[in-house]
Amino acid sequence: MFILPIRTSIRPWRTPYANYALIAVNIIIFFLTYGPHPHMNIEGRMMGPPVHHWAERFMLIPTSWHLWQFISYAFLHGGLLHIIGNMYFLYLFGNNVNDKLGHAGYVCLYLGGAIFAGIGHTLLHANPVLGASGAVAAITGAYLALFPQTLITVLYWFFFIGTMELLALYFILFKLIFWDNIVEPAFSPAAVAYDAHIAGYAFGIATILALLATGLITGSSLDLWAMLKRWNRRRQYRDAVSSGYDPFTGRTTTKQVRVKEVKKTAAEKQQEEKITQLRNEIASRISQRNLPAAAKVYLELMELDREQILSRQYLLDIANQLASDNKPSHAAQAYEQFLTHYGSYEYVEQVELMLGILYSRYLQNSELAIKHLQTAANKLSDPGQLKMCQDELAKLQG
Repeated sequence: MFILPIRTSIRPWRTPYANYALIAVNIIIFFLTYGPHPHMNIEGRMMGPPVHHWAERFMLIPTSWHLWQFISYAFLHGGLLHIIGNMYFLYLFGNNVNDKLGHAGYVCLYLGGAIFAGIGHTLLHANPVLGASGAVAAITGAYLALFPQTLITVLYWFFFIGTMELLALYFILFKLIFWDNIVEPAFSPAAVAYDAHIAGYAFGIATILALLATGLITGSSLDLWAMLKRWNRRRQYRDAVSSGYDPFTGRTTTKQVRVKEVKKTAAEKQQEEKITQLRNEIASRISQRNLPAAAKVYLELMELDREQILSRQYLLDIANQLASDNKPSHAAQAYEQFLTHYGSYEYVEQVELMLGILYSRYLQNSELAIKHLQTAANKLSDPGQLKMCQDELAKLQG
């Protein structure tokens, strides 16, 4: 069965220049250094390094390594499929990681992944190694830690061709890490540095978890660190309750409380059914990539019950769609609802900027426009967006 990830459910807010630069450097160095020159080995088979003679010194040779080789080897590749595969995965997962970490942090993570993957290979093997796979694995591991609950659209080919969506947590953990680097090598061993891959994944995941835990990068309620903290709280609660301690009352034996059933009227039941139907329809439309239809159903849901809250990504997608559909008042309401319930979103300044522009240019509410634009200006890091924000503020305050 052939499986290939083709897109993710999120996109970077800022242009990932560092990732584009790394991809370009890898491709340029590949065309400069690639030049296989096979020779006869002691077993009579034609073998040889896939790079020019002068570039062999840049491969990582575990038996006689030099410090600079732990970086230089990651910019060499053994063939066209090798470079295409690595750069494809770097583009797919690296753009959002670059957006989250910034350019300097992203490059450091990439180079650190290459070094750590090289160390992992050197400790366990004696054969020379080349390729960016370990560094790309570190970036992919970082994506897993930062965005575990995003969706990966996967193309599969098994008698027939189709697509499906999988959570990044499961796809990367079980397919890319466990299956591709632990299970599959046992059945079809190849000249692939699997241990370097695993070391790269471990470095990427561990580094991001450490940055999130120490607050050096801003986390969200959906990243892997937040998920681990929630799991630990549930574990502690279960342990406390199983020992006979009630954490709510402080007593060692819980008090039995009878809950009086509240009967609902037929109208209330009918409304609940309608709400459930509309929410399911929104999820269905979004899964079909039909955002205009999802936004229309959302407006119906708001007319029925303005207290209904969608998931973070659904609500953001619909708010963006309403803005593009030239429905500024509805878009502003959706963005306001988003800020109320998802204020810890890692790119909240983008939402503040959108709200400020909507209030300024379309809804003529200068007070709210200034409030949101000032909040955005204090957090924006993209020069273009910051200038747009400051220009809009200057118009309103001038």
